[in-house]
Amino acid sequence: MQWLDYDTAQCSIQRTLEVIGEKWTFLVLREAFNGVRRFDQIRDHVGMSDSILSDRLRTLVAAGLLSVEPYREAGRRTRREYRLTEKGRGLYPVLVGLLQWGDRHLASPTGPSVLVTHRDCGAPVEAVVRCASGHVLEGPAAGRASPGPAARRLPSASAS
Repeated sequence: MQWLDYDTAQCSIQRTLEVIGEKWTFLVLREAFNGVRRFDQIRDHVGMSDSILSDRLRTLVAAGLLSVEPYREAGRRTRREYRLTEKGRGLYPVLVGLLQWGDRHLASPTGPSVLVTHRDCGAPVEAVVRCASGHVLEGPAAGRASPGPAARRLPSASAS
């Protein structure tokens, strides 16, 4: 396969980044994974403006990554909280992978600021790339990309 012979418009990475490929979106998702669900709490903890947060929440809800659940505290109006959907929870390995990469390459000299451990046994959590047969891929050279069913050859590639 010649990578440059194929159109990338159908690429799942490109489609995913259209939904979550913005800094503030990842930070909203981080908060959701850590149990922060209310608008004011997200805004205050992350330090983003109301308008940016509203936009990111709308995008994540429209994409089906978050659902909106009403809640009401005694004596107050009904408000909303945002909960991860199954589709949103599917991004957990991506966020853990980003955290691992940051810990490896960008952490403070004193170490990482967040440790993710398995709730049941306490062992550190890792994002691992593994084939269906169970082999761990140590890097991109261990994998191979090939055209999938949605791949389209570029017109200029057909002529060559």
